[in-house]
Parts: sequence; structure tokens; C-alpha cells
Amino acid sequence: MRLLTVVLLVQVAIGIGLVAVVLSGDVPLVGNLGIGESAGSGTPVEAAVARAPVDRFDEARAFGWLRRQVDIGPRPAGSPESRRLARLLRARLPGGRFQAVPGRLRNVIGLVPGRDPARTVVVGAHYDTKDEPGFVGANDAASGTAVVMELARAIRPRTLGPTVVFILFDGEESPRGTADEDFEMAGLRGSRIAAPAYRNAEAMVLLDFVGNRNLSIPRERNSDPALWYRLRQAAGRVGAGRVFPRRVDAPIADDHLPFIRAGVPSIDLIDTNFLRGPCWHRPCDDLRGVSAQSLDLSGETVFELLRTL
Repeated sequence: MRLLTVVLLVQVAIGIGLVAVVLSGDVPLVGNLGIGESAGSGTPVEAAVARAPVDRFDEARAFGWLRRQVDIGPRPAGSPESRRLARLLRARLPGGRFQAVPGRLRNVIGLVPGRDPARTVVVGAHYDTKDEPGFVGANDAASGTAVVMELARAIRPRTLGPTVVFILFDGEESPRGTADEDFEMAGLRGSRIAAPAYRNAEAMVLLDFVGNRNLSIPRERNSDPALWYRLRQAAGRVGAGRVFPRRVDAPIADDHLPFIRAGVPSIDLIDTNFLRGPCWHRPCDDLRGVSAQSLDLSGETVFELLRTL
């Protein structure tokens, strides 16, 4: 009888320890699936980070948005395909409207009111693709747009403290042939227009490369350290901590920069490994390299961060 009691106590202790590990997000990833490789569900990586232990974000709906964008084909800024997508996004975003951007481009903006109308948080992504032949941009950046669209649907009015403004930026990518050193002047066109209008926002969260299968998002050096710390805390609470490692990577020029320059604490969720992989701005950035589970972990983490702001 005494031995049975000891065994039961040990089992309870092990169970508590496992729960603590899961809640902290420190579940080790296994496997090393290359960026852009094809893999079905149940791969070692996806088994390790199958989904968050909460369920406020519908990854199937989000993946449907990702697939819908890819099915349109290449969507460079100003193209008929991009304008068609913009109309669809505006129709489905709560309070959807256009914001004019020079060059006949347009941001798509929606809004979910919070309990405190004096507070605003911006959540954004870009919806244009790089103007390269055959480039459909499943990860860059249909994934970010898909997460934004599902967050805007999932968050109910007046359930969060701040009002959340969702902005889908046009013209993030620079026109074809632009030199790398000219990117910040020729690209980021939509965010340079949006940032001054929301300079009073208390935070800005940008979603860029958040859909690839082997997801790992460190803090890029331009992202606000305090806000990133809160994001990592949120990730730990929903079981996605391992997706957001402690390391800091090189600074990235992205749509959060105009907001930083406007004085808004901003962070960029971008898998910097994807930038170094073979499918960045290449036709292989397609449905084979993205995962509904990655969208889920990204979406649940941002939802939890917004809940705590």
C-alpha cells in the first residue's frame, strides 16, 4: 500500500512537470525540415508544435485565406490581381475601407472597437507580392495577411481593452529592378502613408513571414524589446514559446519602420531564416512550404498579446 502511494505521488509529480513545460512553451522541436520542402501533416516538426493549447484562433479559416490569395496568382502592387484582392479584403474586414497610397495603390483598413476608445493598437501585414514571374508569395506575405484576417474575425467588439486597427499594406515590396540600397525609399509605400495617421497608437504588431513549416521567429533588432518580451510571455502562455526563441537577429527593414519613426513601439514577426533560404522571392514560396499549424501558433500568440495590452 505504501509503495502504491509513492508510485501515485511520483506520477502526479511527473504530470505536473509536463503541464508546466507545455505552458512555458519549452517543448523541444525535433527534425530539421528545410525551408520550402514539401511535407505533409504529422512531420516531426509539426508533431512537436501541432497547435496551441487554447483555441481562439481558427487555423483552418486562416489557411483558407492564405490559399485564396495564392490561387489568385502573383499580386504585385497596382496589378489587377492585387486590386481584386484588395476589394475582397475590404469586404471581409470589419469596417473595411481603403486608404489611398501614391501610385494608385491603396491600403485596406478595418477596426474592432475596444472597451477604451482612447486606446489604439495597430496589427498589420502587407498583401502585395514581389513583382517576379511566377511568384505567388504563400509565406511572403499571404501568411501575414491570412492571420490578420482571421484575428479581425475572431476578436469580438469590446472584448479587448484597446481598439484594434487592422491595416493591410499595399506596396511593401519595391518595384522590380529597385536596388537593395533603395528599398526603404522605393518600398514600404503603404506603411509610410499609414504610420502618421496612427502615430498615437500605443503599439504596432507586424506579421510577415509567419506561415512556413519550420517556424522560428527571433526578435529582429529593430523590434521594441519591451513589447517583444510581452509577446514571448504571451507565446509561453499559449504553448508557442519555442517558436519565439530568445535570440536577437539582424535588423530588418519592414513595414514597422515607419511606425517606429512615428514614435510607436513596434515589433515584426518575421522568420529571418526564411530570408536566408532558397524560396525568398522565388516561385517555390508556395503552398508546399506553409502550414496551418504555424498560422495557428502565430495567431494564438498575437491574440494573447492583444488580450493583455
